[in-house]
Amino acid sequence: MMRSMRTTVNIDAELLGRAKELAARSHRTIGSVLEEALRRHLSEDGATQETTVLPDFGYVGGLQPGVDLYDREVMATLLHDDDRHALS
Repeated sequence: MMRSMRTTVNIDAELLGRAKELAARSHRTIGSVLEEALRRHLSEDGATQETTVLPDFGYVGGLQPGVDLYDREVMATLLHDDDRHALS
């Protein structure tokens, strides 16, 4: 048995009216009509959702010797930044 929860949502008046008409024509509750529509939308969304593949720029390497990303003073010096507070 599925557990249902009561909630409040704001729905466009025209859309809600169409859902109520469908519920009346099919002898169903408005909740079951909205639940079916949401299930259908979520299953379609999951089926068509593609994985985004980021480009590989082929960079080989790492940080230059002496670079400590957590040391603001060293980073400011390496970046020739006179305003050391800009990195805080």
